Amino acid sequence: MPQRTPMFTPVLIVSCIIIMVSFAVRASFGVFQIPIAEEFNWLRAEFSLAIAIQNLAWGIGQPIFGAMAEKIGDKRAIIIGAVVYAVGLVLSANSTTPIEHQAYAWLVGFGIAGTGFGVILAVVGRAASDENRSMTLAIVTAAGSAGQVFGAPVAEWLLTFLSWQNTFLVFAAVILSLILTLPLMRAPAMASKAELEESLGQILTKAFKDPSYTLIFLGFFSCGYQLAFITAHFPAFVTEMCGPILAGGVLHNIGITTTSALGAVAISLIGLANIAGTLAAGWAGKRYSKKYLLAGIYAARTVVAGLFILLPMTPVTVIVFSVAMGSLWLATVPLTSGLIAHIYGLRYMGTLYGIIFFSHQMGSFLGVWLGGRMYDAFGSYTAVWWIGVGIGAFSAVVHLPVRERRLEGLQTA
Repeated sequence: MPQRTPMFTPVLIVSCIIIMVSFAVRASFGVFQIPIAEEFNWLRAEFSLAIAIQNLAWGIGQPIFGAMAEKIGDKRAIIIGAVVYAVGLVLSANSTTPIEHQAYAWLVGFGIAGTGFGVILAVVGRAASDENRSMTLAIVTAAGSAGQVFGAPVAEWLLTFLSWQNTFLVFAAVILSLILTLPLMRAPAMASKAELEESLGQILTKAFKDPSYTLIFLGFFSCGYQLAFITAHFPAFVTEMCGPILAGGVLHNIGITTTSALGAVAISLIGLANIAGTLAAGWAGKRYSKKYLLAGIYAARTVVAGLFILLPMTPVTVIVFSVAMGSLWLATVPLTSGLIAHIYGLRYMGTLYGIIFFSHQMGSFLGVWLGGRMYDAFGSYTAVWWIGVGIGAFSAVVHLPVRERRLEGLQTA
């Protein structure tokens, strides 16, 4: 009888650790919005632009690191990513002007790309069996959510006894420590250099000519817009707009006494709920049409975001929104990456998903930057929130025509 391939392998475990730590740091930047702006008396748009550039650099770097991993190996690509990430954090810790933060954000963004989904999902996708692939991609994605669970609260906690500069340095050291886990990452061998040089261009050409690839590219834009805007601005949004936390209430009794603390906890709740949501998406992706699941997730996000902005913001609505949006948060990632692997094969999954992810990060850039810009102009996040609702509905519709079958003329990876 054929042996069943184990799901939890060293490759999967190490991949989860790398994604978890990388995303914990990335998810914490929204917590620094107010401390940095207050220390230097900056407009909200200044540090928002740094976070927006970070997201754009992540998007640009993702296909680069995906191709790099396919050329020089996964471990080398991840080491380069971790070093660049840490250098960006160290330089940012010593920055005193908006231009410096915005310049070094490019390094942080490229570092996230080197330790993020494009490289890691490709490693896990190759290492997993066909029967386990959808679920292992979901597990790694959920690990990113686990990082989000503790990233913002840890940053908030560190800021109680460290400056934001020293907190950045602590995060840089943690990122560098990821390199110690790499000896355990033994994924299947890559294609030969000759094979890569011979066929990568051909496969990219076929993908670019395929309307389904274009539709997936366009659809992932709203995912980036919504997620990055909320990660970067939701803590400040809650701090300034949420109704008071009443003494004697449940939140007050467990130590959440300020709206600032509630904002950090909201990011944590989103990550916690997304662990379940992402695993559910991985389970469903093996059994149901991925494109219809994606359309349903974007439609649900649209409804949840619309209801939240229409209702008065209270601690209860913040918690309900965080749990509801969290369950839909990164559920798109295993489905989108799984769809790419299903249609175009595994050999160049890192590069092909990286290009799709660039759309996600263009949305991230716009969501973060527009959030800060429109806040400074109107003193409110309402308008930029409604833009997110609209493009979420667009993504729900644009996935419906995707052709969910293997592209003709591609060899099996």
